[in-house]
Amino acid sequence: MSFALNNPLASLEQLETTISRNDGVSDDLEEDLRNLGAELIQSAGILLKLPQVAMATAQVLFQRFFYMASLKEFGIVEIGMGALFLASKLEECFVRMTHLITVYDLLIRRMKGQSTKIPLDGFSQKAYNLKNMATAAEMQILRKLGFIVHVQLPYNLMINYLRILGLEDNKVLSRKAWNYLNDGLRTIIYVNYEPPTIACAAIWLACREEGIKLPYQIGKEWWLLFDVDLVNLKNAAAHIRRLYYKKLDRANLPLYKII
Repeated sequence: MSFALNNPLASLEQLETTISRNDGVSDDLEEDLRNLGAELIQSAGILLKLPQVAMATAQVLFQRFFYMASLKEFGIVEIGMGALFLASKLEECFVRMTHLITVYDLLIRRMKGQSTKIPLDGFSQKAYNLKNMATAAEMQILRKLGFIVHVQLPYNLMINYLRILGLEDNKVLSRKAWNYLNDGLRTIIYVNYEPPTIACAAIWLACREEGIKLPYQIGKEWWLLFDVDLVNLKNAAAHIRRLYYKKLDRANLPLYKII
């Protein structure tokens, strides 16, 4: 992986062919599993009342991990739990393992259409297995990523960019741009692009939705203020928009390693 703005980015070779694809996992299936795994992290983080920065950090670590490992070797549930547990430590909002596995068990049962009336028994074999999975997954994430787990997020950049563009008082626009940044965590853009590019992509999408024209003068285009390439900006935006046109078959997607 190469480094830019303190964030590890996937290499061209990793982008062209991931380890999962080399193992026979289709592009569509890998994309869906990355999406669902990140969605589970976000849902679990909300139930655990973790700050957004912890959930976002966990999702980025999750996406990074599957450029270094295969979905045939590791499942999205174990790596999702491990990433969220690790992120809670990194962001100093530690979550108890018992709470983490209970929430994940609840989410999985909801997704499978199973009863959630009786919570997970913390002394059951199932709870024991989930704890082992999460603990082992945390160590695998650290090992595969070479203990490089710092994450720079684009939220503050996006707010500063809106201020520079004179749009910081538009609350609707700010909220929509913020939501696009959140949705982008379910894609690979945080491993493919630098934070300024992601921040600009979110602003561009929000402005298009709201019908707001951004400064455009040949040679002085607005994205050049932030040293961002237009092609990369549009590619990042396209990844986010693609989410809204793909329907996840949540009940049938494999949650554990693909056999």
